[in-house]
Amino acid sequence: MKVFITTLLFLIIFSTTAYSQSELIEVPDSLSGWETDWDIRLSGAQASYTNWAQGGTSNISAATRSVFNTMRQLNRFSYAFRIDTRYGGARLSGEGLRKTDDRFHLTNRFLYDVRSDDSIFKFFTNITLRTQFDKGFEYEGNEDGSDRLISRFMSPATFNQNAGIAYVPAASFSIELGLGLQQKYIHDRDLRHIYKLEPDEPLRTEAGFNVGSTLELDVATNVELKSNLNTFTNIKTSVRSTDIHFSNKLDGQINSNMNASLNVDIIYDDSFSKELQIAQVVSLGVSYKLR
Repeated sequence: MKVFITTLLFLIIFSTTAYSQSELIEVPDSLSGWETDWDIRLSGAQASYTNWAQGGTSNISAATRSVFNTMRQLNRFSYAFRIDTRYGGARLSGEGLRKTDDRFHLTNRFLYDVRSDDSIFKFFTNITLRTQFDKGFEYEGNEDGSDRLISRFMSPATFNQNAGIAYVPAASFSIELGLGLQQKYIHDRDLRHIYKLEPDEPLRTEAGFNVGSTLELDVATNVELKSNLNTFTNIKTSVRSTDIHFSNKLDGQINSNMNASLNVDIIYDDSFSKELQIAQVVSLGVSYKLR
């Protein structure tokens, strides 16, 4: 448990001093009316080996990411909506098709300036949904060596509704504190036991405290580092059971249509596992931004 507490403190300090936004959206004060953009990215890789002395497994992989944003500023009120999706797969020789990335995040964010002459402090309300598109497996996770199904669309799905006050000194940085509700929904009856729910119990609702932090940082020319830390602490459980979602992205723009990125997501959710969940995805591909 000391390792967990140390890790939590590190994540909070790290995210509030060096990183950027991934899920929370800050609306620039300079915005007037509506602004919409849609960033679409595709990447792929292929490797083939025939009588190759060094060895290797032939494979082909592809991945896509789509981020749709729309926001509006009207006097002291602002609103932002985002759909962030990722999906990737790889076909390995002798192993078949396996999922390499999967994400569906939806965010609604409402902000209202505390004072008409100062937009640093804002009241906020967030409504979010996190789930995935496809089935997920723990490969060879069953006792007989077969693959164990651990997730699928809306199993799990996490809904959050929270409200509080945010400190936003710039569009690239914010810290927020609030109260809220969190619902963990498992549509697949056969998967509910994995997330400590009874077979006839598809939904668990919790009330608690949330802390969020975002920061955007240009680390080099055409290279941007983004990160977002969200925590939720159930008022009825120990702080040691705090849910942590820590998303990071290093994004480099090679030219107007080519990009490279590194995504690292860290999750702690002891309703699934007392170990940290870590996902890392590196991609090189093409991107198109629609405005």
